[in-house]
Amino acid sequence: MSLETIVNEMYDAFVQKTANARIILLHSRGHYRSVLLSRLLSSPDLHSYYYAMGPDDTDLVAFLSGFTHDMAEQIPTFGSHINQVGFDVDEETLVKAIGQDLNELSSEPFLLILDEFDQATIADDLQRFLERLVDYLPAQCRIVISGRKLPRLPWVSMIAQNKAIMLRDGDIVARDFYQEQPPGDNQIEVYGLGPGHVVLNGQTIDNWEGHLPRLLFFFALDRPVVTRSEICQAFWPDLETDQAVNVFHVTKRRLHKALEGIGMDILIHEGGYYRVNPQLNIRYDVMEFVSGLVEGRSTPAENRLTAWQHALELYQRPFLQGHHEQWIMKRREEYQAGYIEALSEIARLRMEDGRPEQALNLLLRAVSDDPRRQDIHREVMRLYADLGRRSEAAGHFNKLSEMLTDRGLDIDPQTHDLYGELMQ
Repeated sequence: MSLETIVNEMYDAFVQKTANARIILLHSRGHYRSVLLSRLLSSPDLHSYYYAMGPDDTDLVAFLSGFTHDMAEQIPTFGSHINQVGFDVDEETLVKAIGQDLNELSSEPFLLILDEFDQATIADDLQRFLERLVDYLPAQCRIVISGRKLPRLPWVSMIAQNKAIMLRDGDIVARDFYQEQPPGDNQIEVYGLGPGHVVLNGQTIDNWEGHLPRLLFFFALDRPVVTRSEICQAFWPDLETDQAVNVFHVTKRRLHKALEGIGMDILIHEGGYYRVNPQLNIRYDVMEFVSGLVEGRSTPAENRLTAWQHALELYQRPFLQGHHEQWIMKRREEYQAGYIEALSEIARLRMEDGRPEQALNLLLRAVSDDPRRQDIHREVMRLYADLGRRSEAAGHFNKLSEMLTDRGLDIDPQTHDLYGELMQ
């Protein structure tokens, strides 16, 4: 097969498989990243803007300066909002300003390509900015990231929310998201969907000397790599830097001691980053859960029910249930979004099979888990009405209205209009 044919097939796969993702990673294990990027940039059917990351893109101000300058060379009017607020403001203001500037780049769908991502040594403020940017992207913008190393973004949680996708030479990466080399023989079972426990050689580890070493392990599993400052900010934000570093090293030693039976360090330090030792063969239920979500979204229609049900079986309880640290609460909500997606998709398949009662029960489970999802509340109301149970549709609306009022929230116009339609 010629290179041209391979690239055209990968291009077609890109167009077909990435339509719903806000961030697309051209995985570092791909062999044809560069030629696919060239194909994307030369395509008359895709409108693209290009920025190559470099050694100067270290902190947030340096990145924004270089990025707005390069983008202004492509579109002279770009950067009016970011220049208006300046760089000496909080990250929330900056990310909103960039979102507004990107919105004004084009009213048509376009790609923002961030190439050579591994060339930048990204500081924590820029890292936080890039993580938040996905929520401020205009609807017509998608970001494509390419580099020779896996960026330290929380890919698994973004994939769980259906915000990101990993693509390797035309194939969606559906498992082993962070594993860049074959694991060794040291197998550990890790369960994060629930209170959180670790099993080594069939025995549950219980000699953690407190909960922090165990949570540090889960935090390190969250991304491909993490910095010490990220760890300290997540675990000990109120301590002075020196104190936080000392507590971190004590916690890390306790983590290694708890799992000393594997005969190697759990966390290793490479190039300024910490990562879970790649020689470990880790079976992590969160990774398997997200793999089930990816397969449900991408597998042929006849196999989707099995994939969605597998994801549902893995999600026994919320992520690290019983813990209330800020980073845990955030991840819990993000994995919950994937769980609710699985419930909703199985309900849709049950409707197609002519089993509306089963679909209704699944959707009621979904809104019980996250009462804020008015889109699912509307589906519940429609199903009640379709089943001839209009009084229950009205009751459901009234309960939803009371719940939102108690929380200081408003009913969406679509929800209110649907209620009026169903009651006519």
